[in-house]
Amino acid sequence: MKYINKLISKLCLAKSSLTLFSVIFSLLFISLGCENEKSDLSNDDRVKILFVASEGNYGQGNGSISVFNNDQKIQEILDIGDVVQSILIHENHLFVIVNGNSEIKRYSISESGLKLPGITISTQNSSPREMVILNKNLYFTNWNSKDIKILNLTTYAITDQISVDGLPEDITTDGIFLYASVPHLAMYDQGNGSSVIKIDPQTNEIIETYETGKGPQQIVIHNNSLWISRTYYSEDWYQTYFGMTQIDLLTNEITKKEYGEGIFCGGNVMVYDNQVYRTSLGGIAPIDQNDLSINIALRIGDYSSKDSYNNSNLYSCDIINNQILFGITNDYQSPDSVYIHNEKNESFKLYVVGAAPGDYAIWEHPN
Repeated sequence: MKYINKLISKLCLAKSSLTLFSVIFSLLFISLGCENEKSDLSNDDRVKILFVASEGNYGQGNGSISVFNNDQKIQEILDIGDVVQSILIHENHLFVIVNGNSEIKRYSISESGLKLPGITISTQNSSPREMVILNKNLYFTNWNSKDIKILNLTTYAITDQISVDGLPEDITTDGIFLYASVPHLAMYDQGNGSSVIKIDPQTNEIIETYETGKGPQQIVIHNNSLWISRTYYSEDWYQTYFGMTQIDLLTNEITKKEYGEGIFCGGNVMVYDNQVYRTSLGGIAPIDQNDLSINIALRIGDYSSKDSYNNSNLYSCDIINNQILFGITNDYQSPDSVYIHNEKNESFKLYVVGAAPGDYAIWEHPN
C-alpha cells in the first residue's frame, strides 16, 4: 500500500509512531470537536490565528485544516489531500506537507484566514514528512527518496537534496546547523535506525552523526542540548520499546535512557515552562535533565483509555504560548477535538476539527 508509511508513524497515543501490528488492525477495523467554550491563546489585543492540521483517514484524501480566531472557527479547508503530515508558518504564509500526495502546499495568511487556492509544489513521490526553515530555504525530510530536500522560498523550486542513510523523520535547527532524526533504515522496519545527523547548510553536507540508540523520533533543542524521543519494536511487532536520548551540543556528550516495554509513553517531545516534556500515558510529563527519567507524578493531562477505538485518546500534542494543545481522537473519524491546558493547568474543551488532529501553528498579525 503506497502510503501506509504514515500509519506506521503513530503509536502509544502520540504522533510519532505506530506499529505494523496496529496498522493492520487499523485497516481491518477502522476507515483509515465539541462546542467552543473558552480560549486563552491570546493574552493581548493582537490578532492571532490558530491553525489545526488534521491528517484525515489514510487513502481517503480528507486531510483538512481548521482555522480559528480566538473562540470562533472562521474557516475550514476540507479534502486537502491524503494525510496532512505537518504545517509550518513563515512570515505571512502557511506551508502544509501532504505526505500521501507527496506535495507541499503554500497558502497566504490574512486576518480572515487562508487565501485560496494557494500554490502546490510536487516533491516527486518523495513521501515528505517534517520541515524547518533556515536562511530563506525550507528543508524537509523524505522517506521514499531517503533525503532532505531544499525548497527555495523565493523561486519555490527544489534546488538540492541531502542524501541520508535511512529514512529521516523530524528536523530542527539551532539557527546555524540543522539536525534530523533517522528512525528507520528501510521502509517499515522496526525502528532500526539509531542516529541523529547534523548538517551544515552552507555546504549541504552531513558533518556529524550521533548514535542515539534505536528509533529516534521527535527532537527539540533546549539549553544547548538536543533531546530525542525514541520508539522501536520487537521483530514480531508485538512489543513496543521506548527510550530517550540527550546530546550536549557543546561537548557532544550523549546520555541515553531506556524505558522498556509497554505503553508508558509516546513520541512527542516539547519544551514547557522551561523544561523538556514528553507525551506519556495520555498527557505530558517532565524529563529529568540528569538521568532522563519521566516524572509521571507531575503529568499534565489524562486523555488515554485502554479501549482505544471507542474512547478519547491523545493523538498529538504541542505547546503554543506556554499552553498545551492536546489533539484527541475517539475513532479516527471526523469530527475530532482539541483541548487546551492553560498556564494554571486548567483544562477545557476547545475546538471541533477533522479526523486525527496532528499538528498546530499560530500566526500573529504583524501589526
